[in-house]
Amino acid sequence: MLRTRVIPCLLLKGESLVKTVRFRDPAYIGDPINTVRIFNELEVDELAFLDICASRENRGPDFQILQAIADECFMPLAYGGGIRDLEAAERIFQIGFEKLILNSAALENPRLIAELAARYGSQAIIVAIDVRKSWLRKDQIMARSATVARSVAPVDWAREVEQLGAGEILLTSIDREGTWEGFDVELTARVAQAVGIPVIANGGAGNLEHIRAVVRDGHASAVALGSMVVFQSKGMGVLVNFPDRRRLTDALTSAASQSAPM
Repeated sequence: MLRTRVIPCLLLKGESLVKTVRFRDPAYIGDPINTVRIFNELEVDELAFLDICASRENRGPDFQILQAIADECFMPLAYGGGIRDLEAAERIFQIGFEKLILNSAALENPRLIAELAARYGSQAIIVAIDVRKSWLRKDQIMARSATVARSVAPVDWAREVEQLGAGEILLTSIDREGTWEGFDVELTARVAQAVGIPVIANGGAGNLEHIRAVVRDGHASAVALGSMVVFQSKGMGVLVNFPDRRRLTDALTSAASQSAPM
């Protein structure tokens, strides 16, 4: 079994890093290049960058900032935002990123998943699924930075993207994102139990117990962290950091040993 990965997930707005709460009110964090340098020193295994404006603004990726990030980064990189065709994907891979993250374009053109998987391999394709509760408390998949709702259910879409060739799913609870209140464990479990590919839980992490819970009870294969790796603590200032390795390893080992069979 693959060990559980813990991945800083960083949000780009223009040439700056920001952090949102429930996909709103982006707060400035700092320069992405300086942040990458810190994560190099922290020896993080993997980094993910998401451009939160590209799809909503109907534009492609900012290749200049992506090149600068790749030139500085020592660890594997994933990128999402504004990837709508094979040409953009090819350029991102040429820059030095190892994985693509698709969201809005995949919902609008599901065949893009199959085309990219056929060319680059499923291991290089992550589909992001952003979920928000409707006023009726039903799960809604959202696109274009949570501005457009889709009618497909999260579990159904997860199964479809797996069949199309996606290698991983980045599952984000919009209602939990940036809140420090913990992951949506129930949603994560439903999606993880419906598919055979890794599910990366995202949205809401505030402490090691939240990570342990989503791995143990939500069957997440990996965890993405936002606020926890860019702030000192909830309500405190910016501090690029990573959880203590020993305590993180203990939490993940405990989660794996207590996890119920799927």
